[in-house]
Amino acid sequence: MIRRTTRSAAGPAAPGTDLPARRRRARRVPVALLLPALLGLAFLIMPLVGLLIRAPWSSLSEQLTSPEVWEALRLSLVCATAATGVSMVLGVPLAWLLARTELPGRRIARALVTLPLVLPPVVGGVALLLVLGRRGIVGSWLDSAFGITLPFTTTGVVIAEAFVAMPFLVISVEGALRAADPRYEEAAATLGASRLTAFRRVTLPLIAPGIGAGAVLAWARALGEFGATITFAGNFPGRTQTMPLAVYLAMESDPEAAIALSLVLLLVSIAVLVGLRDRWMSTP
Repeated sequence: MIRRTTRSAAGPAAPGTDLPARRRRARRVPVALLLPALLGLAFLIMPLVGLLIRAPWSSLSEQLTSPEVWEALRLSLVCATAATGVSMVLGVPLAWLLARTELPGRRIARALVTLPLVLPPVVGGVALLLVLGRRGIVGSWLDSAFGITLPFTTTGVVIAEAFVAMPFLVISVEGALRAADPRYEEAAATLGASRLTAFRRVTLPLIAPGIGAGAVLAWARALGEFGATITFAGNFPGRTQTMPLAVYLAMESDPEAAIALSLVLLLVSIAVLVGLRDRWMSTP
């Protein structure tokens, strides 16, 4: 005879019935983690708050309307946009090469592409001088054959900014290419499209958001570049003095002007963050 047993109401609860309580316990932040986390947040926010508090709000419009500020701002926008264009022309094909091919040395090439991200910008400027300077490996040939001199010119600013900004675009576009389904390109190839046509008509529309995000990041990085620019292009007003260099120069003679210029760069950074909010701020 088979005996049937039943659990009493006082018995252990069925699995899963105490999930809300478990979730509440899981969401409790340990004090040992909360305190350093808040200190880290304050460490990142307080300098920005100090910049806003010490800003010369009463004379801000006067500071920002001076000819020197407008010249530095104009040069920064022009050079950052040109550097972004160079990064897109060279970086998108490079990202495709890293993501869609199996060429030997591809991993080494990827490591070299990301090297400017961790390389001190001043070292990058020195490296550019050794290659593109008047006595550099390539620069001496450009000077003797064509009379082209790149250092300490506006073109030199664009080159220095593109050197430090292009990795941001390459990494973003390569990630978009790896996320895109390659079967669309294969389907285009079976319909008779060439590799270049498939890239232009199929691949580019698929990775357009990644290209846009990478271009914005590259533009913002180029706009804020300092070390490589001052080393390779110098700090000549009207020719190579961008906004970060103007801030550095103003700190020595006019701190209020330096703060005003810093506020402009801060607003640009916030605008970039807002523009990329779906990428950086949508994580639950």
